[in-house]
Amino acid sequence: MSGSGIKTLAKETAIYGVSSIVGKFFNWLLVPLYSHIVTVSEYGVVSQLYTWIALIIIILTYGMETGYFRFASNTTREESDCVYTTTMTSIAATALLFVFVFFLFNPQISTLMMLGDYRELVMIMAVTVAIDAFASIPFAYLRFKQRPVRFMVLKLIIVLTNIVFNLFFLIVCPRLQQTVPELIDWFYNPAYKVGYIVISNFLSSFIVLLLQIPDIFAVKWRFDFALLRKMLRYSIPLLMLGIAGIMNQTIDRLLFPYIYPGTLEEARGQLGVYQACFKIAMVMMMFTYAFRFAYEPFIFAKKEQKDNKQIYSQTMTYFVIALTVIYLLLVAFIDVLKLLLGEDFREAIYIVPFVLITYSFQGIYYNLSLWYKLTDRTIWGTYISLIGFAVTLVLNVLLVPKLSYWACVFASLISFALMMIICYLLGQKYYPIRYNLRKIVVYFVVSIVISVLMLVVRFDNFWLDLAWRLLWFVPFSAYVLIRELPTTELINQYLRKNATS
Repeated sequence: MSGSGIKTLAKETAIYGVSSIVGKFFNWLLVPLYSHIVTVSEYGVVSQLYTWIALIIIILTYGMETGYFRFASNTTREESDCVYTTTMTSIAATALLFVFVFFLFNPQISTLMMLGDYRELVMIMAVTVAIDAFASIPFAYLRFKQRPVRFMVLKLIIVLTNIVFNLFFLIVCPRLQQTVPELIDWFYNPAYKVGYIVISNFLSSFIVLLLQIPDIFAVKWRFDFALLRKMLRYSIPLLMLGIAGIMNQTIDRLLFPYIYPGTLEEARGQLGVYQACFKIAMVMMMFTYAFRFAYEPFIFAKKEQKDNKQIYSQTMTYFVIALTVIYLLLVAFIDVLKLLLGEDFREAIYIVPFVLITYSFQGIYYNLSLWYKLTDRTIWGTYISLIGFAVTLVLNVLLVPKLSYWACVFASLISFALMMIICYLLGQKYYPIRYNLRKIVVYFVVSIVISVLMLVVRFDNFWLDLAWRLLWFVPFSAYVLIRELPTTELINQYLRKNATS
């Protein structure tokens, strides 16, 4: 790839990454809002619905997004247009069939999903996820045509309209009902809070689908059944990989209502506090997510360089150091983060350090996974994901009845730790890289020890507790800044530049 090609790739990666990360951040801000408005059991229902959405969207796209890129690349414009419309036709047909089946068997399916008392919301969810599945192909078309700005704008519209509708239904409408109830009485029901969260998601998806109409009809519509069969043969194995990956991340929330020993209402309450506090830790996930967007093109760009393995090793070291700083920062301010949540949701706040460590292992695993991408052994990614899924499944089934949501926390932690270790050992066999294990382990262990000291010693005073934790965090981060980063060199360069200008 030429230098200009790499620059173009980096620019587009930045745009795609920014839109995704900004979207995740704004959605993260909705968690404190929900925790102050809905009950823990109602938020448990929200968690159930969105966990099912995460799984169903994988099934309804069945790898065809990647299949579209595969079969549209290196073809004539007419051929790539045919791939695009064939893919849309296939996804549209299966999405409509999905909605039809949910409509016919809504009571049975809702009951099977442990959401029998929310059948209407299950139906709205089905329509929403069908829209999102279909919309994924026009979004893929924009990426294929290298139109990242329009892609980013549409993605941000989804997020912003979702937030606006949530604010309208959950904050504005209750106030209007108190002052001018006649304006909203014809449509607003104050007890329908969970419903308005789901409806907000539906409306934002539907609005963006309308905005995608120019992209949907940008080419002449054709359908090639022989092409579709080839695409399905390529894409269905990707569906299996996608299901294994998403199940490893969501199986705890999917299983929880089925295996928790209490009532369904109690299970939803436990799931609600667990999910709210789990999402507080998503700041770490946003960092690893941003890293993923930048790192994959980076490793392929450096593939042919003689010192590429040294670069990969250094990247891992600095990545882990950054993880430890973010980890300690969030632990230092854990009581501040707790205040973001409603009082009923705060009981699970001390799962946050464990979730942060889990996200760290997940990020390290992704960093280590470069070996099977560079050596075309991607099947190992599927095997490792399946091992992780099996561990998560077994531990949840065995421990949730005894430990409630703490079982979910420990299962995820152990699963990703095991995946990380397996990936490292296999990587050393097939694509050995001399990572600076000593420094990585020292930083990780020291950060864990410091976090324990931060949390074990308490003064039962908010400001004293915060001061105690900062007393550990500030020297640690200062040491990293001075010892690991070329701070002095950068300052001298800046001063020399200003002196000559």
